[in-house]
Amino acid sequence: MTTRRMKHRKKKKKTGLLITMSVLLLLAGGGAAYLYSIYNSVKTTVDDDIHEEVSGIDNEATKEKVEDEEPINVLLLGVDERDNDTGRADTMIVLSLDPANDRMQMVSIPRDTRTEIAGENTTDKINHSYAYGGSDMSVNTVEGFLDIDLDYYVRMNMDGLSQMVDAVGGIEVTNDQAFSQGGHDFEEGDIELDGEEALAYVRMRKDDPEGDAGRNDRQREVIQGTIDQGANANVANNIDDMMEVLGNNAATNMKFEDMRNLATNYRSAREEMETYQMEGEDTYINDIYYLNVPESEVEKTREKIEEYTTS
Repeated sequence: MTTRRMKHRKKKKKTGLLITMSVLLLLAGGGAAYLYSIYNSVKTTVDDDIHEEVSGIDNEATKEKVEDEEPINVLLLGVDERDNDTGRADTMIVLSLDPANDRMQMVSIPRDTRTEIAGENTTDKINHSYAYGGSDMSVNTVEGFLDIDLDYYVRMNMDGLSQMVDAVGGIEVTNDQAFSQGGHDFEEGDIELDGEEALAYVRMRKDDPEGDAGRNDRQREVIQGTIDQGANANVANNIDDMMEVLGNNAATNMKFEDMRNLATNYRSAREEMETYQMEGEDTYINDIYYLNVPESEVEKTREKIEEYTTS
């Protein structure tokens, strides 16, 4: 079991809502966001290029929740899309926002988790749900697996994360172990990463004693580092590059006004953050590796999410 609880102390990290890099520009961009050129650029990119509905989410129910400032669940998808390949959702995180209690929770679902793929009458790795039917299938599969309701989803191509790191001028992370990956050597301690290095950093898994859990930690760390750097960067100077990256690599069922409402009404949820990594047992079926997550672990995870989202 991996559970972490963090409160802001000397260095108040701008975790924001960690929903999408667009929200970053509103939360972490500070006073610069009032400029019409920035406001208009973000709104146009979100509504015209990023917004993508999915049938598995009840938008009206979500709208009512947000208006009443009730807890919500957001599915974060990190997709590894490549040429001639629809890709797989190698990162799946359920983000729960509980503004009434000033807290948020991120639950990581291991990519190799064996479960039923929604509507396909088949059992497969949960990250393959994206290959079966895109974001809609991933939303439906995660909802069925955990028996929860999702209110929003955000999808980001992993290559896009690399481009975003470059757009904000590189990031700094704290590496807990030295390793090599993709032709890059990463020393232990505080290190600086450009986009290509950041992508290699988050993709390392085989040499990590924590396996998928360790990789998920690095993915969250790179997202955090990007948000921190974006908060410190001159948003006005970087806006065009950042919006181009988002327009080409991100999708969400949120519209710009939804993001503004979350940035305003759910800001307090960043005061305290807890993370949890689901666990299971390694298994092979027909020489294919899966992670078998017992029902007791699924139930425990569901209860964790419900603790944050049941008013």
